[in-house]
Amino acid sequence: MTIRTAPTASGPSTAPAAKVGRGCVYSEVKSRLQGAGLRPTRQRMGLGWLLFAKGDRHLTAEGLYEEALKAQVPVSLATVYNTLHQFTEAGLIREIAVEGAKTHFDTKATNHHHFYIEGENRLIDIEGSDIAVEALPNIPEGMEIARVDVVVRLRRKA
Repeated sequence: MTIRTAPTASGPSTAPAAKVGRGCVYSEVKSRLQGAGLRPTRQRMGLGWLLFAKGDRHLTAEGLYEEALKAQVPVSLATVYNTLHQFTEAGLIREIAVEGAKTHFDTKATNHHHFYIEGENRLIDIEGSDIAVEALPNIPEGMEIARVDVVVRLRRKA
């Protein structure tokens, strides 16, 4: 049996059915996209495979773009940004703003928080039950809290 794997400039290739690391095979990406209400276009499929094939992880749009170039997935950086934002809106990934204009994306969409390692530009997951936020401010009328993200900034000891 064969499955479709990450597409290249000439289209998807075939490989023996297997999972890549803890991630998903190409057909599982299609199911995720369709389940989230997204049409599985060639670009979404290629980027989705790159995102999810390595399991839960954090990356930037630029990092995913570099992976796409190496895997010969024909996309522009603008397409990567647009696709990541579509995946975020669909609930497939989470967006984490940690350093000014630098945004990270997290393939683990469940409730959890992060350590941010300053100087290394790296995130580490903190499970949701490991942090308690007890006193939130009053929110403006007509608004509701969508979620609370906690980023604990760390640096190496001198």
